[in-house]
Amino acid sequence: MIRIYGIRNCDTMKKAFAWLDSHAIAYHFHDYKRDGIDEATLTDWVARVTRTPLVNTRGTTWRKLPDDARQITSDADAIALMAAHTSLIKRPVLDTGDGRLLVGFSADTYATELTEPR
Repeated sequence: MIRIYGIRNCDTMKKAFAWLDSHAIAYHFHDYKRDGIDEATLTDWVARVTRTPLVNTRGTTWRKLPDDARQITSDADAIALMAAHTSLIKRPVLDTGDGRLLVGFSADTYATELTEPR
């Protein structure tokens, strides 16, 4: 089953939920604010897609971090920072259950990755 990770009240998450619902695609939602996120999951994601697309450097949380905290020089730095500040994880992260990980929302990407035969 597809698992979608994020924060319920995020506008981008709402778009992803609406797209999935309109295409009758079943999913399980994992809310960072309610359920947290473990470092093992973050480590897996970084191994699958690298840290760059996962760390949201455009949001308020990033801008509020001290300069030294924004110096991500390793995967371990990125993982620790995302674990401590879940709002830094780009939303949504969608695990297709078959090895693919989609970061962010794009209707075109979702259509290609989730509705076209593989």
